[in-house]
Amino acid sequence: MNLEVAAFILYFVVVIAIGLFFFLRSKGGGEKEYFLGGRAMGPWVTAMSAQASDMSAWLLMGLPGSVMAFGFGQMWIGVGLALGTIANWVFVAKRLRCFSKAAGDSITLPQYLSNRFASTTKTLQIICAVIFLVCFTVYVASAFVAGSTVLTTVFPKMDAQIAMVVFALIIIVYTFLGGYKAVCWTDFFQGILMLIALLAVPIVIVCTQNPDTAALSQVYTNTKDGVQYAFSMNAFGTGWQEVVSGLAWGLGYFGMPHILVRFMSIEKPSMVKKSAVVASVWVVLSLGAALLMAYFGRMMLGEALLPDGMQKLVFIELARLLFPVFIAGLLMSAIVAASMSTADSQLLVASSSFTSDIYKPVFRKDASDKEMLWVGRGVVLVVAIVAYLIASSHGQGAQAIMNMVENAWAGFGSSFGPVVILSLFWRRTTYKGAIAGVLAGAAVDVLWFVFLTQKTGIYELLPGFAAGMVFCIIVSMLDKAPSKEVSRIFDRAVDSNYDD
Repeated sequence: MNLEVAAFILYFVVVIAIGLFFFLRSKGGGEKEYFLGGRAMGPWVTAMSAQASDMSAWLLMGLPGSVMAFGFGQMWIGVGLALGTIANWVFVAKRLRCFSKAAGDSITLPQYLSNRFASTTKTLQIICAVIFLVCFTVYVASAFVAGSTVLTTVFPKMDAQIAMVVFALIIIVYTFLGGYKAVCWTDFFQGILMLIALLAVPIVIVCTQNPDTAALSQVYTNTKDGVQYAFSMNAFGTGWQEVVSGLAWGLGYFGMPHILVRFMSIEKPSMVKKSAVVASVWVVLSLGAALLMAYFGRMMLGEALLPDGMQKLVFIELARLLFPVFIAGLLMSAIVAASMSTADSQLLVASSSFTSDIYKPVFRKDASDKEMLWVGRGVVLVVAIVAYLIASSHGQGAQAIMNMVENAWAGFGSSFGPVVILSLFWRRTTYKGAIAGVLAGAAVDVLWFVFLTQKTGIYELLPGFAAGMVFCIIVSMLDKAPSKEVSRIFDRAVDSNYDD
């Protein structure tokens, strides 16, 4: 057996074993156990699983490939993501853990937003859940594509459709069986593997190689946004639009459900500080290594990859070039780990949103914990099947859907980021204000993307986020003041001694 193949098989055996372990261990557990791990996750697992679920295969393929092909201006995305991650942990994590517990022990973000304002209607909850279900299905589809790309690279004789089915089945098995704890623990180990893989490549290059810096000045023809142009790496070409748009990426974190749910699941709010340190170090090291990989990849492999538009394979080719076969296989497993750690989290959040925010309040108000558990598992299967159909379809339609993934990040950030922040820090925020913020953020985000992104060069997340914030504040001020019950929820959550 090829040692590269053996490394992949070893990796897959480990993640499936984790899923089976938590399935057997958590038999009899209910809805909160399956979707939130019983709020018993420690600081290390919380931190690593949050970052692993955040950084998909895009970190090892998309970002380095984009910087390698289109220049240093793309590095501002990495800077924005690092700053956004740190700000999210510092300002949001602990307060959201306290608020979600105080607001009816909420287990999903839509449920929290409704409970936070003591609402008896489910309008906001249902709106949020529908957005989650649609966007996360597209996200999962993109992860299936990335995972199958790696598998067909390692197994050249494997059909792309078979590779996608294998990849999807592995994710479904441990998510379906083990639920939130299985997802978090697999993400914990996958996060470690991703960090090791990202650091290993630039470290080995610095220690053993002597890249030709002259390769940076070589000009290649490439395509971005459908436009053919020639680009030289040492021509920085960074305009203010690239800086602003790159930094705006960080705003998306405040509205990312699969990341925010990690904050809600940590065992105690006092543990957040340690998680924040671990997560911040991880993201700075990982993003920095990914950018260095692009820099070295341009020197060493630019001539081989760029003319054919294959820059997304830079990590795979560097791993094969620099390491023994078995080690290269383990490092390439990190791409699969990145895809899986994002897809599993998104499957679970989409499932929990449907069961807790649509199925129970709308269709089955008296549903038992056991019924909710199995409905949630059924939704995992349905979302995965739909995502597979999207990912395996052919033609321009499928490509258009894949391109929407980047915009889904902006959609989540614009719709939910401002409302989450205001709900945690502004006592005067109201339920109607929250609905206005979600709808305004989503609408401006879509309109800006359709009509103004290409003309202005500004990422639609920035105007969408600003609109969501402004509308939430204005409508809240025009609305009547929050009730005493809502004020009590706020007071209890911000109490410095509130540490269940």
